[in-house]
Amino acid sequence: MSRFGEKLRTLRTQQGLTLQQVADAVGATNSYISKMERGQSLPTIDLALKIARFFEITVDDLADDSVEVGCPN
Repeated sequence: MSRFGEKLRTLRTQQGLTLQQVADAVGATNSYISKMERGQSLPTIDLALKIARFFEITVDDLADDSVEVGCPN
């Protein structure tokens, strides 16, 4: 799950969302979302589910390092 934060940031920025918008949507703080994006924190299972649902992907997509998310550049 080492790329979780990278994937989260990719999804957020590709959709033009702020940290605060994602945080509000999933019931977290923007500082916690930021820490996850920087790899300083990992979400609880509950929060990972909320994030996945918000971005309409699976938790596996976020957690599996071999799966790419977002639109290709």
